[in-house]
Amino acid sequence: MVGRMGRAAGVYGALGVLWWASARLTWLGIGCEDWGCLAPAVGALAVVTVAVLGAAAVALERVGVRPGRRVTVVAAGVLTVFRLVGEVLPSWPSAYAHAVAAAAAFAGAGAIAAFLTAAEVPKRWRVLAGVAVVALLPAAAAAVGWAAEW
Repeated sequence: MVGRMGRAAGVYGALGVLWWASARLTWLGIGCEDWGCLAPAVGALAVVTVAVLGAAAVALERVGVRPGRRVTVVAAGVLTVFRLVGEVLPSWPSAYAHAVAAAAAFAGAGAIAAFLTAAEVPKRWRVLAGVAVVALLPAAAAAVGWAAEW
């Protein structure tokens, strides 16, 4: 189990850096300063994200984390939760900090997805882990509310 989670975290960590670099190049390539190009920029970013997640499914199969597609779908859901929770965190001025954060988020999502999709993990542990991931959303909302009071 630990090996499966480690392999998934490694694959997703590397792909997180690739996603960050691709997203950064996409935004720089579009390079507009007004709201008129927001839709094409977000669309291009969605294409980059889908391509990276598609590569993740193939890479997971190659390193023995099967079924790669199922792990990728679960990881995409976990990444969505991480992204929403990340909105409450302060932004860093360093681009390298963003690359490290992307790698950490992707690696964490890959490890969690590998755990949630493993057949040998008892169902109660998978349910508990899934509930814990989803519980991050109200916890982040509470943190925002708490921070607004200060």
